[in-house]
Amino acid sequence: PLPAKGEAKRAILDSYTKEHSAEYQAQAWIDLARKLHGEHPELADVANVKSVVLHTSHHTHYVIGSGANDPQKYDPNASRETLDHSIPYIFAVALQDGGWHHVDSYTPERAGRADTVELWNKITTAEDAEWTRRYHSEDPDEKAFGGRVEIELADGTKIVDEIAVADAHPLGARPFARDNYIAKFRLLAEPVLEPAEIERFLDLVQRLPELSADEVRELNIVAKAGLIDLAAAPKGLF
Repeated sequence: PLPAKGEAKRAILDSYTKEHSAEYQAQAWIDLARKLHGEHPELADVANVKSVVLHTSHHTHYVIGSGANDPQKYDPNASRETLDHSIPYIFAVALQDGGWHHVDSYTPERAGRADTVELWNKITTAEDAEWTRRYHSEDPDEKAFGGRVEIELADGTKIVDEIAVADAHPLGARPFARDNYIAKFRLLAEPVLEPAEIERFLDLVQRLPELSADEVRELNIVAKAGLIDLAAAPKGLF
């Protein structure tokens, strides 16, 4: 909703940082998979894993989980846009790799790796009423986007763990601070911007309150020469 007259404009506080290049409901699960990778290295070997069940919210189960009944969510030939919305795929890769990369984690070669496909097909989701309630909670201290994972190993033992919010969340294990945002910008910008352009932009954007009108006009970034072929760009609707 729009703020009432005179009301502080605080809607930005209802948004959450994405540390990882994936659907927001996957952020906490990537962090949990990263943690499990470090604590239980045996999970990276699919032969040790019998099944993985992610107990989570209605939204996560039915939109990006096995509850969607969408075969593409288990298809190694699916597009990046589809894999981005497949929590079984994302959890499998993050569990094996101990992290997530905005390019490498989506390549056809990564998605098609035989042991990953095998693990991927052992991962399902299930709706949990308590995680659904927390997902819809308006209390910021209670609102959660994660869930509980139950992993049954081939030898019959179980590993159970849970996560409520992503590590980068204000209530997470490592809330994002300015240095984290700058590092994320650099990671994404370095392939497409010249080093001088990165520094120029970072200098400007960190001085927003004091910028002149002319400096505000300089906030637009300029890509590396030859990166964008305007002649080949679509003409748009009109």
